[in-house]
Amino acid sequence: MKGDRVEIVVDAGDTTRTYEVIATRAGRRVETAVRRGVVEVSEVTRSGTVVRTARFMATRVLALVEQPVPRDDEQAGRPPASQAASQG
Repeated sequence: MKGDRVEIVVDAGDTTRTYEVIATRAGRRVETAVRRGVVEVSEVTRSGTVVRTARFMATRVLALVEQPVPRDDEQAGRPPASQAASQG
């Protein structure tokens, strides 16, 4: 969803650097994967096409923070419709 965001904190020797990958358009999402010692964060369209990718050596990644955008149900403080139906 537009606004989904992943922050990556990387060890850059004597300091740390923070990178962000953000879903820039409606319908896009951000996916993370760890493969063969590499952390890969990708912005993906609804159809699954990768728009852009950031890759980092897994040994250098200090933190990977996924921050999904609040959905309408979460903003209102009520349970999703599927949970509300099963409760009543």
